[in-house]
Amino acid sequence: MVWSDDFDGHTVDRSKWGYDVDCWGGGNNERQCYTDDPRNASVKDGKLVITARKEYSTGPALPERMREDGKKVAVATKSFTSARLVTREKAAWRYGKIEIRAKLPQGQGIWSAIWMLPENDRYGGWAASGEIDILEAVNLGVSCKDCEGGRESTILGTLHFGGEWPKNKLASTEIEYPPVLDGYHTYAIIWRKGAFRWLVDGKVFATKQASDWSTTGTDDPDAPFDQPFYLILNLAVGGGLPESRNDKGVSPKGFPKEMLVDWVRVSHCSVEPETGDVCVDQES
Repeated sequence: MVWSDDFDGHTVDRSKWGYDVDCWGGGNNERQCYTDDPRNASVKDGKLVITARKEYSTGPALPERMREDGKKVAVATKSFTSARLVTREKAAWRYGKIEIRAKLPQGQGIWSAIWMLPENDRYGGWAASGEIDILEAVNLGVSCKDCEGGRESTILGTLHFGGEWPKNKLASTEIEYPPVLDGYHTYAIIWRKGAFRWLVDGKVFATKQASDWSTTGTDDPDAPFDQPFYLILNLAVGGGLPESRNDKGVSPKGFPKEMLVDWVRVSHCSVEPETGDVCVDQES
């Protein structure tokens, strides 16, 4: 294990985590402002608590990385607040096993995400340099006539790649996983040179090989997933993915919503750290 956080302190460890603070909407028309307010991200009883609240907030209309130097920063107002924690410029990894034990909130329009972006846009802007979605879940618990048990319980694992938007592409796997509706579960990827595996509670539910992705930035078959990526934990409200599914839109019921993270662990492979090959320790 090369990096971890058990959230055993009293506050978010700023040596490990930074915050994205903006009201951009993630490029997905999400409805929240991300803040660094302890009301939106705190540590309690050994858990990271990311809280989405139904309240108006005003902040920068663009993330810091997208703002032009010397120009006045435009602002936006959104009707929800939440938090997005990142290890950007603090920790990033190429290959290995990334695991997160978390309990996910429920409700129409609620979008939990555990994912990764490249530390540097080596092959160009999004998504030419890639995106790794370890876990996404939207609208959990919402009535779903075609779902097992009649409630939404879908989880997703996805890679984004290809060209810069709008020439981006994706490869995604969705499965129904009813246990996600109750308690904590462990979400993970095993990332090797030219291959990914997605796991939930130790069981593989998706695989992707280098032949499944590409980038316009190079002819290297492993690119763009051959460079360090940093970790992101966030809880979004609304956006294209959740609002297009189930009952559509965002339900105002049940706020605040909490995403609870018990721990995060990153392991590198002791025998072949440059390829991740020894991470083939879980074949199930």
